[in-house]
Amino acid sequence: MAPSTPKFKVAAAHAAPVFMDKKATIKKVIRLIEQAAQDEIKLVVFPETFVPGYPYWIECYPPLKQVGALAKYAEESVVVENNNEDVGAIQDACRRSSVAINLGISERMAGGHTLFNSQVIIDSDGSILGVHRKLQPTYVERLVWAQGNGSSLRNWPLSLGYNLGGLACWEHTMNGARQALISQNQHIHAGAWPALSTMAGFEAVADAQIEALMKTHALTAQVFVITASNYVDDTCLDWMKENLGEQDLVKAGGGWSSVLHPFCAFIAGPHTGAEEKLVQGEVDMSELGAVKVWIDAAGHYQRPEILQFNFDSRPLWADEKKRTFKPRWEDKNGSEDVEADLN
Repeated sequence: MAPSTPKFKVAAAHAAPVFMDKKATIKKVIRLIEQAAQDEIKLVVFPETFVPGYPYWIECYPPLKQVGALAKYAEESVVVENNNEDVGAIQDACRRSSVAINLGISERMAGGHTLFNSQVIIDSDGSILGVHRKLQPTYVERLVWAQGNGSSLRNWPLSLGYNLGGLACWEHTMNGARQALISQNQHIHAGAWPALSTMAGFEAVADAQIEALMKTHALTAQVFVITASNYVDDTCLDWMKENLGEQDLVKAGGGWSSVLHPFCAFIAGPHTGAEEKLVQGEVDMSELGAVKVWIDAAGHYQRPEILQFNFDSRPLWADEKKRTFKPRWEDKNGSEDVEADLN
């Protein structure tokens, strides 16, 4: 299936969820998808764990005070099954609007309580292409989410004709994780983040860290990078105050969202602060040819006779072994790579 057009609009959803309210936040996701369609946007990337929101309280309160909040967080987390009550309406919105999305969620294993920091990829026809589970939850995130594995460390072929893959937050510091996506011929990268600059000790450095990591991947992978961050709003701060007590470690605002060219130029943004916005711009895939003349990390810049790389792509968790999501198309050998369609 050949790419339909090299030029199309993409966007990062710089937005805040309706904190700890899965149903209300799903409605907001649908509204943003519909808004994107009105602007003729073909792909939208959402922030890390946008549904039901990033659990900022884990940075603020003693662990023994968090048990009730964590149990509630599991209840509000998303079960990913085709057309179920959690994602079915979102799939329908993508189908009606002809918009593909990379949606950050707190994912709950069906029939259980184990959670993952995940990104679900839904194509413009409403089909679920796959789910990426964050390999290594960072710092106190380990109280919330289990570890992902290499089975979801991959790119998914969009019906636009290009490979989309994503990582969450400081997962981008894992050079091996980024290399795994590079080696599978990534074209578009979804970087999902929380509002780090609102956290105590990160005010002066968070945005610089996000920008550095996103530009690093754009250049080293030669991909277009869509970075989406949420911002902290009153629904988040009020929920923590009412359920866990006063805190002064997380403030309102924050977030850093943009669209980057493979040579690190800003196509859109960066946009920061407590203003909801679809940070949108046009990407032109035909420009990859000129970039690849210089650097082709999936080709002549690999030097496989010197630098050898591999990773374990076997599924670990029981539900991953039963996933039935199928890629949009496959070549005759069953590979999900679409590089042949781009040459």
